[in-house]
Amino acid sequence: MNSFELADESVPLFSLSPKFILPEEKRPQLSEVTSLDSIPIIDLSERSCNDDNPSSSLVVQKISRACEEYGFFQIVNHGVPEQVCNKMVTAITDLFNLPPEKIKQLYTTDHTKNTKLYNYYLHVEGGEKVKMWSECFSHPWYPIEDVIHLLPQEIRTQYGEAFSEYAREIGSLVRRVLGLVSIGLGLEEDCLVKILGDEPRLRAQANFYPPCPDPELTLGLPVHTDLNVLTVILQSQVSGLQVIKDGKWIAVPAIPNAFVINLGDQIQVMSNGRFKSVHHRAVTNKLGPRVSMAMFYGPNSDTVIGPIEELTDEEHPPRYRSYRFSEFLEEFYNQEGSRRMVKEAFELPN
Repeated sequence: MNSFELADESVPLFSLSPKFILPEEKRPQLSEVTSLDSIPIIDLSERSCNDDNPSSSLVVQKISRACEEYGFFQIVNHGVPEQVCNKMVTAITDLFNLPPEKIKQLYTTDHTKNTKLYNYYLHVEGGEKVKMWSECFSHPWYPIEDVIHLLPQEIRTQYGEAFSEYAREIGSLVRRVLGLVSIGLGLEEDCLVKILGDEPRLRAQANFYPPCPDPELTLGLPVHTDLNVLTVILQSQVSGLQVIKDGKWIAVPAIPNAFVINLGDQIQVMSNGRFKSVHHRAVTNKLGPRVSMAMFYGPNSDTVIGPIEELTDEEHPPRYRSYRFSEFLEEFYNQEGSRRMVKEAFELPN
């Protein structure tokens, strides 16, 4: 195969088109990435010897430490059946393996569309846009019928069944993890879920990264933080996710039957800066395609977000002002194409 068909164009696999090549200062510098140290791996089945006090559990302690130091962690023994995850990865792979003429009707540059296939890009000097080496399929969790009817006929049943089952499992898992995060902050277990209310913003993003002829020159996804509360990432068995820690990039290994948990900007705001939402990126590789599914759980547009009152006092005054999430979204889209610094726009002066 001499080229790969993205939905909006054919790109050669033997050399990188200039539209994908980043300026030297924005390239991934893969030789400087460390794989010796990575984000914590937490076994959710671990129990504390003192089960009457949930805040003392080993799991809560490990999650709190990971949230403070990394903003990321992986979880194993999480209770989501491996078969459910495998079906989801297969459905994503089969979707992106369809001929481009089958899925190009989903392609758009209009971010207001609820269901869309699109590329990320970065603005660089001279007003140019550099495309990322990936395609992303974004849609709401529910109602899945609104998504399925837009898909090509041959993938509708497979994707619909795989996603419906997967979303049910991830919904339960997210609420469980948010409960552990709440306890770690010294709050009631249901505190964060209650703040988000009965109609949280639930988005899914399937990512596809074809093999890249020169991974040193481009990125799969640009450097960013997530705008939501919590992200659950399912990776195929090809690594590509990297997280920044103490100014250095660290690789996140693909572990069988594990999920990557990523804290979003709203957690950092609600925790008054105690728990971190950190910059991360996706890099490419020459060897083979990579897929992932990111499940985003966040506030709806009308939800008011700000530091939780119990986490502020004279010694820890509020670091952020309160805002409706719609205001945060507006700032997010205003910074499109840049290394977004959205939550920083809501910081209060010292």
